[in-house]
Formats: sequence, structure tokens, C-alpha cells
Amino acid sequence: MNKITLALLLCFSIVVNGQQETDSLTIDLADYQKSLDSLNNSFTFQHGEVILKGGIATLHVPDGFKFLDSEQSKKVLTDLWGNPPSEPLGLLFPEAMTPMHEAFTYAVEIEYEEEGYIEDEEAEDLDYDDLLKEMQNDIVESNPQRTLQGYPTMELIGWASKPYYDQDNKKLHWAKELKFEDYDKNTLNYNIRVLGRKGYLNINAIGDIDMLETFNKERDNILNSVEFTAGNRYSDFNPDVDKVAAYGIGGLIAGKILAKAGFFAVILKFWKFIAIGAVALFSGFKKKIFGSGKEDA
Repeated sequence: MNKITLALLLCFSIVVNGQQETDSLTIDLADYQKSLDSLNNSFTFQHGEVILKGGIATLHVPDGFKFLDSEQSKKVLTDLWGNPPSEPLGLLFPEAMTPMHEAFTYAVEIEYEEEGYIEDEEAEDLDYDDLLKEMQNDIVESNPQRTLQGYPTMELIGWASKPYYDQDNKKLHWAKELKFEDYDKNTLNYNIRVLGRKGYLNINAIGDIDMLETFNKERDNILNSVEFTAGNRYSDFNPDVDKVAAYGIGGLIAGKILAKAGFFAVILKFWKFIAIGAVALFSGFKKKIFGSGKEDA
């Protein structure tokens, strides 16, 4: 059990058993806010032009956004938000947003997947309604495994935005509306893929479904903000030496939902509880938040 999960469970214990040992579990809200501010201020954001890790691509941080680099993003995604370990290139946040913002809306994760050159000849012939049905069935079949892994089950309601492939610029985007178990508001999963010579940039935004209109206004800015560097572009593909991916555009869209998308929904639902737990771990306030007694070694 990781630290953030433990903190979340302890926070739930506070809520469930709030009538018991009230005095010892009282949260010092002033110290909590001070520590939360300290945590949010500990991150160093970038603007302007950023060379993504490894020199694979260039990001021109869109107006109204700020960028968190790979190392800091790993800490946010894994240590603060409780996702499985990953290797992000970075995170984009709306300018007014922070990783532990009390009114968190959405963030955009940027990854690189080196799975080969994706042939796109099939794009014009895809039936997206059939593809949706296939994806819906895949999710139903994956739910028992999600339950075993401790993630909520989910249902793919439909396209929040139908897939669109920009043949000229080799950019693909689509959005899904997802319903998670015991969550009263549906989740928006907005997907952008930028195709390159040996793989693709994986750009995902996740928030509540009511963020669709907001994100649609920013989508083109985000789409146009990133490009592969010379030698890594789709046009640089060399069939004599480069690997071709085992799937095309349809397979890219139908790819399995990441487990972390499920946890992101939990974060949005129980944000303040997770924030309290994360701040406790960050600042050493476990005694004040979780009662008196010795801390674990």
C-alpha cells in the first residue's frame, strides 16, 4: 500500500469515525492551509519553448498554461495523486491551477510511446460507431480485473467528441465519456496523439464531463503546441531500419484504458481528503491530523 493510499484511508477513517476521539483528530486548518500552500509553491513551472526529455519533441507552452517537467510530474502523478509509476514527459496545468488546488479541474499529461511507426492508410475507412461498440465491450470485460486491482469499475458511455484524424499534420484526437462506479458525475477523457517516426506523443486530459466545453476551447492550442524534433518526425520514417507498429489508427484509438484513469476519477471525487493526506505526508503534520501517538518508523 503506497503512502497516498494509506493517507486516503486514514482520512476516510476520520470521516466515518468522526464522533470518536474528536479532540485527538481535530485538524489544525491554519497549519493545513499553510502546508498546502508550501507544497504548491514547491513546484517550478516553465513557460515558452521547452525541449521535452530526451530531445524527442519541442513544446511551445500555450498561452494560459504552465508546464511541469518530467521529474516533478512523476512526483505529482505517483506520490501525490497515487497513480502507478510512469515516465511522463511532463504535465500542462491551466495557469491558475496547481497540483493540489482545492478546486482542481484538469491537467494534461504528456507521454511518449515508442511502439513503432503507425501506418495511417485505414483512417478514412474506419467506422467509429463499430469501434465504439468494441471499446465498450472491452471495458465490460476488463472490469473484473480492475476490481481485483482495487480500481472502480467503469462504463464507456460514448464519444464526448468523435475521433478526428488530421492527415496532413499526423495528429489524432477524440474524447470519451466514462462513468465510474459510485461516482455521481461522468468523467471526460480527452485523448490527443501526435504521430512520429518511431512512436507517438500521448497527450491526455482528464476531468469531469462538464469540462468538455472548456477543454474544446483550448484543444487546438494544445494540439499546435507540440511537435517532434528533426529526425523524429513522421516524415523521417525509414522503412529499411524503422519498426512498424502492430496496429493502425483504429488500434490506437481502441487501446486499453489505463488504470490510472480510474484513479484520477477517485481523486476528483475525494479531492479534499487526498489533499489533506498528501499535505500530512509532505509536512510532517501526521500527529495533528491523525491524532496523538508515535509515528511509524
